[in-house]
Formats: sequence, C-alpha cells, structure tokens
Amino acid sequence: MTVFRVARAVFWEQVRAGSSMEAAAAAAGFSKEHGRGVLRQCGGMMPQHFMRPLSGRFLSPLERVTIAVAHSQKLSTRKIAALVGRSPSTVSRELSRNRLPSDKRYDARLAQFRSERRGLRPQPSKLAKNPVLHEWVQQRLNWRWSPEQISNVLRRDFPTQESMRVSHETIYRALFVQARGSLKRDLEVKLRTGRTLRQPRKQRASDGRVVNRISEMVMISERPAEAADRAVPGHWEGDLIVGTRNGSQIGTLVERSTRFVMLVHLPGTRGPDTVAAALIDTIRTMPAQLARSLTWDQGMELAGHRQITMATDMPIYFCDPRSPWQRGSNENTNGLLRQYFPKGTDLSTHTAEHLEFVARELNGRPRKTLDWKTPAQALDELLLAPQQKPGAATTT
Repeated sequence: MTVFRVARAVFWEQVRAGSSMEAAAAAAGFSKEHGRGVLRQCGGMMPQHFMRPLSGRFLSPLERVTIAVAHSQKLSTRKIAALVGRSPSTVSRELSRNRLPSDKRYDARLAQFRSERRGLRPQPSKLAKNPVLHEWVQQRLNWRWSPEQISNVLRRDFPTQESMRVSHETIYRALFVQARGSLKRDLEVKLRTGRTLRQPRKQRASDGRVVNRISEMVMISERPAEAADRAVPGHWEGDLIVGTRNGSQIGTLVERSTRFVMLVHLPGTRGPDTVAAALIDTIRTMPAQLARSLTWDQGMELAGHRQITMATDMPIYFCDPRSPWQRGSNENTNGLLRQYFPKGTDLSTHTAEHLEFVARELNGRPRKTLDWKTPAQALDELLLAPQQKPGAATTT
C-alpha cells in the first residue's frame, strides 16, 4: 500500500466519521485545495476499494491451488473449508463460480485470473453495461423519481429479471462519481436535494441506531427539570451559524429564561479545540448563578465538551438527533441574527467588537414572550432580585 493511498484512506475514514473536509485533509496531510479536489472527484462518496479490508478478505493463489487439489480428491466442501481456514460458504461459492463448463472441474488458474480481473478498478457499472436498464433509470430520474424509488419499482416490475435490478447506491454513483458516471450529470439537479455532491451518511450500529461520534455525551433527557420549565435562570442553548461554503462561523449562546444573547467570536476554524477555548473564555465572563448548564446539538465542534465542563463547572447536555425544537430559543435567535449575518456571506469579516454591538442591539429589543421587556431588562431584574434559598417558603 503506497504512502499516497494510505493518506487517501485516512482522508476518507475521517470524512466517513463526520469530520469536516478541512479536518480530514489536515489529518491526511493534504492541503485544503487538494482535499476539496479529492472530494469533488469522487462525488462526495468514499470509493469502494477504501471500504473493504486490504488483505485477508480474498482467496490467495495458494488457497485456490489447495481447493483444486482437495476438490479433485472428492473431499466435501466442509473438509476443504477446514483445510484452507475459510467458511464452507466461501468455498462453495468459489467452486460454483469457477468450474469449467466441460467437465465441472475447478481450475485454480482460471479462478485467480477471474478474481484479478474483477478486482480491476474502475469497473464499468451495471448501468453502463445494460442499455435497457440505463434508459429506464434515466427516464425515471428525468421524472424526478428518487434513486430509492427507482430501485424498488424495478424489483417490483421485473421480479424475475436479475439484469433489471440496480441498487439506489449504484444510481448515486453513476450520477456523482466521475470515473463511473454513466448517467447524464445534469440529471442530478432533478434529485430532491439538487446537490452536486453526495452527503456522507452517519454511521449506524447493527441495530440501526446512529453511532454517536462524540464520546461521553450526556443527553438532554438527563438535564434538570428546572432548565426545561425556564423557572431558574442560567440554563443556555448554543449553536453555530455558518457562512458561505461552511467556511466561517459565529457561536451563539441564548439564556432560556431571558433570551439574553451572547455571541462567540470564531474567526478561524470551528475545530473542537478552537470552539472549546472560545466557549471557556465566554462562560468565564458570566456570573456564577448564570452558568448552570449548556445544551447543544451533536455537532463535532463540541467534541471537547469535557474540556469545557472541567474548566467552567458548567455541565453540557446534547440534543437528540434531528431535534432542533429542543433548542427552540436558540433556533429562533439564530433566525433573528440572520438580519445581521445573512446566509451566503463570509462571517469571518466580523470583528469581536461588531459581535458585541449586534448582541447589545438584539438584547435591547423588547420581546413579546417577556411581556415586552428586553432581554437585558429581564436579566437585570433576575440579577438584582434577592436570592432565595432552596426550599424556602414564598408569600403571596
């Protein structure tokens, strides 16, 4: 395995794990431009030869010779499998695939030749080799069918014709991957997303659950009840708003009781260490009674959450996947912030002083949910109110 191939394998493993393109390129020793070129060349999809082990999976020439000798001696499939240290199904498949049509004898040399030919890359795709299937798929894509719909309808309409079967992943590869692109590239805009690059899917466990990419997460279900009902101040929601091509970002923190906003200056990257350091500096400016908890989504930028908690004593809770309503105040505030930081713009141009100005202006707006008080007024009232001891009785 060459050094270059090792670097590419590292790059794709990082992408599949959910790292940003910049982080994956840095891990592989690539420049950002080279990483972007590798990603675009492959349509955003990991090449198949990086998905499989590089050794041990395929039968070796010596194993094939052993199978041929044992088969000529009329040994059973299970005994042959024990000789070569493979499963009986592997040996059975190898024998049925490589028997000579004349006398049904297994030929080790022919089997090795076919194996090496099958291993050549890139292989022509099934769509490229079957004009009828190609036309059928291309027509449905033009009708704005999804690849998954096409794959399942093919299975239903041609139940006995294996040649008219194609997986949705094969269709995506034919659309996005240059080396295997047998479908018209302009059909990609007919997909529901309109993307020109395939987005990597999250890894899933064998039972279908999404594999957590951040270690030691504490989920929102364990957050204190006082945070949920907004009765006690000091519980925050956080997120990032990102700029053009995901190349710049600003951190946003919103206090749940008062909707008070703090903006975090992130002019460089949004790597976990950078975000952790910036959040630690911001949280340390808060009064102790206002640093009770922080709720975030499962973005990799907060992979350093334990570092933040150790430095600030503020526990961090993570939302469930695809559940933006669990950070409703933050989502609403991010929408308001787009008036100052429009989508598709470079957010790195905004200085820390400008972020403070925007936060002051937003905290000075009266809010209906606060009975037309401003977040700043609501926060001042909370800070100036006498602190009540837990469990003390109240009077009306």
